[in-house]
Amino acid sequence: MPNRVVDFMRQFSRIFRAMESRYGRRTDKSEGSGAMSDYMSDVVDVEDRERLIEEISLLRGKVARLQERVEKLDQLAHQDALIDLPNRRGFMRELERLIARVDRHGIEGAMLFVDLDGLKIINDTLGHRAGDEALIQVAALLVKGIRHSDVVARIGGDEFGILLENSDEAAAHETAGRLIEQISACEVTHDGEALPLSVAIGVGMIDALDTAEAVMERADEAMYRRKAAA
Repeated sequence: MPNRVVDFMRQFSRIFRAMESRYGRRTDKSEGSGAMSDYMSDVVDVEDRERLIEEISLLRGKVARLQERVEKLDQLAHQDALIDLPNRRGFMRELERLIARVDRHGIEGAMLFVDLDGLKIINDTLGHRAGDEALIQVAALLVKGIRHSDVVARIGGDEFGILLENSDEAAAHETAGRLIEQISACEVTHDGEALPLSVAIGVGMIDALDTAEAVMERADEAMYRRKAAA
């Protein structure tokens, strides 16, 4: 478990121990041995309305801060560290949601598996800063080349995934071809020097009752077939 999650759980436990300290605890014999229920003890006068409101307000504030912390942790767990895009975990979550919509509503959907060729050479010859710039520029081109309703994510070191909703196979292949042309036509640079990059894109259609892993595998295989045929 990540350290930040452990820290959150410890803080959460401390808050509830503080609640027990304020309100006390008792064993509710009617619910069986060990069943605990919080109640207002003589620590807080239950007749003191203003004090009760103050206590409730304090607890609500702490719960709100904890909820905000949970949301930030969730975002960190599903976002790429370099690019403002979902990471592989975030992509798989979105893919599972799209599969559910395909199954429930009978719509069509597709995944594009984007492989970036040349990144290793750039890292080895120009350094990782140049490689990072190449990834950022390619990501921006991918985002620009699709609809706002579609999803782009970085799913590996030099790999991106794209989810197309309400897209049949012909439209998915058209989008893949257009993205390849756009990236080829746009020079990716570092310190004014053109970087030797190209992309290969495979298309995997999404079926009802599919699994995220199966869709990913089909799109990956299609991408390798395209590279082999090039």
